Amino acid sequence: MWSSVSSSQRILSLWLERLSTDRIAQQWREARHQSSPLVVFGKCNNLDLLVAVNAAAERLGLRSGLALAQARAMHPALIALPENPTANTRVLEAFADWCARYTPLVSIDRSDGILLDISGCAHLFGNEQKLRDDLLTRTTALGFSARAAIASTIGAAWAAAHFDDIPITPLDGERELLAPLPLAALRLPQETIAGLARLGLKRIGDIIDLPRPPLAARFGADLLRQLDRALGREYEPLSPRLPVAPYIADKSFPDPIARERDVLATIERLAAQLKLALAARGDGARSLELVLFRTDGAIKRIRVGTSRPLRDPEAIRALFVERLAALGDEMDPGFGFDLARLSVVVAEPCPDEQIGFGASENRVELDHLIDGLSARLGRSRVTRLLAQDSHIPELASTAMPAQRGVDLGWDVFRRFRNDVGLSARPLRLLPKPEPIHDVLALVPDGPPMRFRWRRAWHDVGAAGAAAHVRIAVVCARRAGRSDRVARGPQPDRHDRAGLPAPNRARPYPRRGGHGPDLRLTDCPRSVTNLTWTGGRQAPILRAARADLP
Repeated sequence: MWSSVSSSQRILSLWLERLSTDRIAQQWREARHQSSPLVVFGKCNNLDLLVAVNAAAERLGLRSGLALAQARAMHPALIALPENPTANTRVLEAFADWCARYTPLVSIDRSDGILLDISGCAHLFGNEQKLRDDLLTRTTALGFSARAAIASTIGAAWAAAHFDDIPITPLDGERELLAPLPLAALRLPQETIAGLARLGLKRIGDIIDLPRPPLAARFGADLLRQLDRALGREYEPLSPRLPVAPYIADKSFPDPIARERDVLATIERLAAQLKLALAARGDGARSLELVLFRTDGAIKRIRVGTSRPLRDPEAIRALFVERLAALGDEMDPGFGFDLARLSVVVAEPCPDEQIGFGASENRVELDHLIDGLSARLGRSRVTRLLAQDSHIPELASTAMPAQRGVDLGWDVFRRFRNDVGLSARPLRLLPKPEPIHDVLALVPDGPPMRFRWRRAWHDVGAAGAAAHVRIAVVCARRAGRSDRVARGPQPDRHDRAGLPAPNRARPYPRRGGHGPDLRLTDCPRSVTNLTWTGGRQAPILRAARADLP
């Protein structure tokens, strides 16, 4: 006794039987062309064969698989166009997105079909029959010929849509449905069908009760697998095109809406519904998507993100206000929207927190500001700096979207600098290193007091030897020199104040006895805070990175 793997699963198979010709007919504006016989042909072994015919051509006796030359000989006025699989795929994908109004579990089936898992969705339309009728009515209104069937398995629904007129197969009725159908209803390769036909096996009922080992040995395991899947003996998964959101709320409109304020009011009502579901599980929304279904079949998708888990309907509405303002004319409502769906794409735990003590309120206000700017300007244009484990100022931070809820690492960074006594980092980096000249100091080896930069004299308000840094190692590596030549002051050479001893530690090797070789052009950038190094020669000022002791 066989039992179905999933007795509650219900699959709707939609077959667009004339997808190629219907797509072309949608591009014709003149009614006389739409009623003309049309065929689509493709290459097969250097022979042009018909791959699709419209209803007018079918009434003339033309069928798929017929040679194009023979079809033209039979009807010289025939309109024949080459096939365009790319255009068909594009239309089919758009149609699959449109079918998401019935269920979020939608998958493309081969080159001309769509599969919908309507388990638990039929009651929203009354029953399965009303759901199917609504789907076919809307599909016909869009200008496409279609057939649809509902069953408990993908194989049974597909077979009924392609080879039978039974609209709905009841639970455990797959055997009665499949028995009289041809073997092609099992989606078998043509070679397998031809081999079974030579044995006199032409119907599915002819092989249902046959011994299984001989069939598997002669025709392969795929034959029995397809049979078991169609009968419900083996589970066949349906892979949705888009990820299924954990929380979904939608609303249909008897009269389509087109005004922005109506859309925003709908968003707030749907957000209130989602709030109840999110609060029940202790979650909050981090990413939300609004899908608007237009009456002409077009779909508009709007996605917003949040800096922290969010459940407040008014705050969610405010995010979409900014996003709609940024989109502007891109949100063309056409003849109006007849269905709106709000989904929580990403949800995270959102425990209840106490409010009213200042710090948390300030954090919430900052998050609201970030969310509003990200919705209007784009998520990638509002960034924060994330601390990196590097002593090079250019590499010590990296930009990331401000809405990403991760630890930026600056608290750890500040504690480390305080513990080891590092000087403050520069606030600005020059585009490239720039030389300075004519450095003046009150005493030899003393701090600089005046220097010339960009042909102008500048007075130094405060400078200290503690700000000296060692960046020659990185610069030398970029210039292809060894670390030994570029080695800076040794860490064990310090004076009584704990600072590098200028008379004993030469920051850079001399070049021809003319003082330190700074090689600033080898460095990627320099910064505006100025440090001093030097021995018995005149002190040298340079733009340096104040991040290493």
